[in-house]
Amino acid sequence: MTIPAHVAIIMDGNGRWAKARGLPRLAGHKAGVEALRKTVRAAAAQGIRWLTVYAFSSENWSRPKSEVSDLMGLLKLFIRRDLAELHQHGVRVRIVGDRVGLKPDIAALLDEAEALTAGNDAINLVIAFNYGSRDEIVRAVRKIAEQAAAGQIVPSEISAETFAAALDTADIPDPDLVIRTSGEMRLSNFLLWQAAYSEFIFMPCYWPDFTSEHLAEALEQFAARERRFGGLAARGVAS
Repeated sequence: MTIPAHVAIIMDGNGRWAKARGLPRLAGHKAGVEALRKTVRAAAAQGIRWLTVYAFSSENWSRPKSEVSDLMGLLKLFIRRDLAELHQHGVRVRIVGDRVGLKPDIAALLDEAEALTAGNDAINLVIAFNYGSRDEIVRAVRKIAEQAAAGQIVPSEISAETFAAALDTADIPDPDLVIRTSGEMRLSNFLLWQAAYSEFIFMPCYWPDFTSEHLAEALEQFAARERRFGGLAARGVAS
């Protein structure tokens, strides 16, 4: 079976999972962290080299302050409690998203996670935090414009490769497969440039209910598809 080198997941449905059980939203987010923990292990066991998860969007700051505070607390807990285990199992943690303006304690935790695991190569866990694809694209355009203004690049020579190199994901391969849970069928400002030729699978389960079996099912669906990247002949994916 063809295994995608890079799987990206929109982890959706924590709040609805909690509501369906008469629980506070925080309980859904806590259950979502546990699902993430299990999914990282399952992805590594399947031979997936890159796993990107949409943890906190740049739009999520508009949620109630209490929920944002809860989410920040869970992020801190996840890194403090799980970072050593991730490191022990060879997981390299990468962060994409805008870090300008983050609180010092959050920024320090993100830096610590990347620095500690920088030498690992079992699986790359990319956490999209304070991430929005439109914001990422605007920041990339600004960076290239500044380079052009400084005479470091000629506008006529700007290419798709030049643009991709200015994104947060500059040295990260594009996702082969994007999975979204909860039954919603949209990207929600996630990896808009990078997902141009990704396969999409939308699963009806809420994220806290996502299991290794769901991942295996998504991988089976992916393996059955033909990827032509705009051409006529199918092209494979190196695992």
